[in-house]
Amino acid sequence: MFPRSAAPRRELTLLDSTSIIVGIIIGAGIYRSSPDVAALVPNAAWLIGLWGLGGLLSLLGALCYAELATAYPREGGDYVYLTRAFGRAVGFLFAWSQLWIVRPGSIGAMAYAFAEYANQIWPRAEGDAAAGVMVLYAAGSIVVLSGVNILGVREGKWTQNVLTAAKVLGLSAIVLIGFLHAAPAAQVPVAAAGPAHFPLADFGLAMIFVLFTYGGWNEMAYVGAEVRHPRRNILRALLLGTLAVTLIYVLVNVAFLHALGLQGTRHATAAADVLELAIGRRAAQAISLLICISALGAINGQIFTGARIYYAMGADHRLYSWLGHWSARWGTPVRSLLIQAVITLALVIWFGLSRNGFESMVKFTTPAFWFFLALVGVSVFVLRWREPETVRPYRVLGYPLTPIVFCLSCGFMVYSSVAFAVEHRTWEAFWSIAILLVGAGLSFYNPIGHQ
Repeated sequence: MFPRSAAPRRELTLLDSTSIIVGIIIGAGIYRSSPDVAALVPNAAWLIGLWGLGGLLSLLGALCYAELATAYPREGGDYVYLTRAFGRAVGFLFAWSQLWIVRPGSIGAMAYAFAEYANQIWPRAEGDAAAGVMVLYAAGSIVVLSGVNILGVREGKWTQNVLTAAKVLGLSAIVLIGFLHAAPAAQVPVAAAGPAHFPLADFGLAMIFVLFTYGGWNEMAYVGAEVRHPRRNILRALLLGTLAVTLIYVLVNVAFLHALGLQGTRHATAAADVLELAIGRRAAQAISLLICISALGAINGQIFTGARIYYAMGADHRLYSWLGHWSARWGTPVRSLLIQAVITLALVIWFGLSRNGFESMVKFTTPAFWFFLALVGVSVFVLRWREPETVRPYRVLGYPLTPIVFCLSCGFMVYSSVAFAVEHRTWEAFWSIAILLVGAGLSFYNPIGHQ
């Protein structure tokens, strides 16, 4: 059993914490998902409404997390809450899913988004060569950013701050250009771009895209032990980060509609089309560079926070005690960062063989992600009942309605993702379920770890 030679230090300011949230949420998803959502909605009013609804549901979740994170400001986030609420077996299963499914799948998806657009800048390979180049780009981003985070919290947080600032400025440029220019096709009024009929199946699929793009607002909970003045700054970071991203996403889509109209927004190159109105043919490379920066910010943030989950698991479970080690030299959970990188690289290479790495990894992670997010919502009720004496600097606004609505929305996402997998027979989702079943079996082997 490995001793703990060091422990997390509180080095993250409110700016650092908010940058982690914004940087993780705003990846390449807004560029990929906006056209997909626009293709599903019946009119422009529904498009803006869905992005607003996604922000509202994320805000409800953030309020639930604010209560849990300020009451238990420790490394591990969801792992800590689920373990306290439902026992060590459920906590183990959550960490298992993060280690083998959710975290490497999410990091890998963003790594492939980075690779796809990096290939548009250089060398623009096609066919079989493109598949190999994208695997190299995706793997390289994981190796480099994992190395940066191993070197220390300061290096990881400043990398995150710089990347977050760059991507927010880039999106601000798209919004500004979108409001100042309009293509000839963008003459249909926003609220009258089609009939109002919206089938439930299309609504469910659209929300999968929207909420995937909002994913990451809960990441602040994983670094609670490294936040300065946690009882104050965790709540502020969760609210500021979620509200800022909601505003950005709504403005981006309004700008798309103003510049391109609903039909133009449905094109996969909508963001480049907006920039082309102002800078001409250079738009394609400019937007590719912007998306690369956005994807790198999301990758870095998820690497930074994900390793803290395995560190917390190693503290409680002898089977993974070697992960519960904080490096005194580097001031980071080096072993957790390394194992996270190795598993993610393996998935990147495996899914890269399908030439559809981004979509495959999203399908792979979705059912497990929303299942455990729903359990975290339930833990708000359980922990209030089981641990009423715990000091709660913040109590979720609108309790019990807020966590109920949040849990129901998570349940709907689980249903939608599984129904899609069954209908389309997507093997990625079934693989993740099989891995969860293996973890459920291992959870019975539950000896006490070091304290």
